[in-house]
Amino acid sequence: MNTVRANPFTEHPAAVGETYLAHLRTAAGFGFQMVFAGVACLVHALLPFLFVRTGSDCICRLYERMQARRRGR
Repeated sequence: MNTVRANPFTEHPAAVGETYLAHLRTAAGFGFQMVFAGVACLVHALLPFLFVRTGSDCICRLYERMQARRRGR
């Protein structure tokens, strides 16, 4: 019995209307912003007078960006 399996590198990007490379750029952009915000939150935990709104502002921006992408589909 031969079963054809979907390509795991292109299945999800195609499902959201992107090529593999477009999805890579988008997901990496989100990821880098989240890492930066996470580091800012850790610094803020130690030094609460720094990066007071950085984490929450990043979450709001990323949420709005993701919602705009979903509306665009």
